[in-house]
Amino acid sequence: MLRNDNRIKVRHRKRVQLKYGLEKANQIGFTEDVSDEGFFIKTGKVERPGSLMIFKLTMPDGVVVQLEGRVRWAKKVPAKLIHRIKGGMGIKITCFHYGESDYRSFCADLNSRY
Repeated sequence: MLRNDNRIKVRHRKRVQLKYGLEKANQIGFTEDVSDEGFFIKTGKVERPGSLMIFKLTMPDGVVVQLEGRVRWAKKVPAKLIHRIKGGMGIKITCFHYGESDYRSFCADLNSRY
């Protein structure tokens, strides 16, 4: 569980496979942490803060959730250092295309465990 003084919501370290992109979800990646309001993607290929992106998350039970999110912050790190330095994008969910109840249930389960 991660907590930051600037955040009210609690983030949970959780690796979830996803696809993402600006116009269609064609890049493959993984979350490093998730919350009710968003998630962090560990990646060497970042977009500018403010960019609106499409995401397809494959939940642990195999259900796919599609949503839109806005890049809140991004830190570009060389590919060779991505495993040692935190690099990627912080995403705030703006709307769900489908699977919102599955995502919310997933987060509620994480919240109840910790």
